[in-house]
Amino acid sequence: MLIHQDFILEFGEDVASKFLERWPIVFKQKVIQQSKSLPTSTDLEELIYCAEGAPSEEELEETLTSGWDSDLASIILLLHLIPPSCQGRKRPGKVSASQAEKHLVVFQKSGTSIQEHVDAINSTMQPYLLAVGMKRNTIHEFFIVLDKQVIPCKSTSSLGAFDELFKAHFVFGTVYNQMLHNMYVFIQTTVYNIDVGKVQETPRVAEIRARLLN
Repeated sequence: MLIHQDFILEFGEDVASKFLERWPIVFKQKVIQQSKSLPTSTDLEELIYCAEGAPSEEELEETLTSGWDSDLASIILLLHLIPPSCQGRKRPGKVSASQAEKHLVVFQKSGTSIQEHVDAINSTMQPYLLAVGMKRNTIHEFFIVLDKQVIPCKSTSSLGAFDELFKAHFVFGTVYNQMLHNMYVFIQTTVYNIDVGKVQETPRVAEIRARLLN
């Protein structure tokens, strides 16, 4: 599946490379900084800790066995900065960023059956990442799962895999998962510069963009 190729055909090389070029340099550090001003929680503290770049392996062993790598942690921090909005009457109440995270990336231990994971999916899902590795911070394979199809990511880095996941929405013509909608709109308009001004954004998305681009 040439997700990247199809995306380039639609938007051009320049737009296609924006996330991988801009996230590490322009956004990552600022997202971490902004996250520090949020009301604190264990999940948030752990993500910030991982995003800032883990300390030595030994220290990591002792403190965290559950943390994602630095890049992926910084992307998940966006879910805390731009929380899921409660849309629709069916599901009242707030969805937490940690609940939303499960719709973005799911960890699976190396050696377990991917087919079993897919068979257990009972509803048609928006695309998400399946991260396979010994631990969350040492993932060696990413897959995009979409409607019970498993598409291997070309990239083995979490940034590259997320880039492919985002592009898959456009290539396969699927809408964003409701819980991740605000975060994806932010990435779409602010990082990739796609349809800026045409997409409806929440005030929070606009506010965070202004803060990160200043």
